[in-house]
Amino acid sequence: MSDPSTRPAFVAGATGYTGREVVRELCRRGVDTIAHVRPDSARLDEWRGRFAAVGARFDTTPWRDDAIEDLLRRERPALVFALLGTTRARRRRAHREGRPDESYHAVDYGLTALLMRATAAAATDARFVYLSAAGVRPGSRNPYIAARARAEAELRASGLDWIIARPAFVTGPDREENRPLERFASTTLDAILTLAALLGAKSLQRRYASLPGPTLARTLVNLALDPTATQTIARADALRSPSP
Repeated sequence: MSDPSTRPAFVAGATGYTGREVVRELCRRGVDTIAHVRPDSARLDEWRGRFAAVGARFDTTPWRDDAIEDLLRRERPALVFALLGTTRARRRRAHREGRPDESYHAVDYGLTALLMRATAAAATDARFVYLSAAGVRPGSRNPYIAARARAEAELRASGLDWIIARPAFVTGPDREENRPLERFASTTLDAILTLAALLGAKSLQRRYASLPGPTLARTLVNLALDPTATQTIARADALRSPSP
């Protein structure tokens, strides 16, 4: 892997729960960090101020192959984080409005694949860190899992230095987005897993319990900066490792 002490990290999906914590953690460790925000975001001024406050650079390069490729060729990042994804609510709203641009295929797979192609073309020695999900497997009929599985398969075949993270629920009291169904599901599952741990199934709890964004971000950055972590799939239990 290339040296992240002399070259920047590029974070796509920087405004998400995990993304903004990854930006914060990278800046805390002194890594020159570029936080990418979709140029059509309604909160550009807010995000510009928030990322400037933690010491990150702000970028709104359009999601086009040529534009992202030019950016990566110019910046020569050592680390590229793909922390992209849409939500069910945004998917439903886009479907009602006749827009296909918020589907799992378009965002969770499509933007990740675009970033992967650009990295392979313009930053071949960068380490590509992909935030996937627990339960990913080929042939799934679940569109969310299928999109993630396709992205994983292409990343493994890309020739890049890669890390794939597969957490379970990523949530916590500090999460700004209002996702009541997800919160209910994660709280219920955590309660069941706590009971299971009391009965002796502690490994089950470590594997499937929800994970706070700051904890996940610290572990992702740990892995990204570890020169021995090449071609690694980190599952939920490994993503709970303490930060240095």
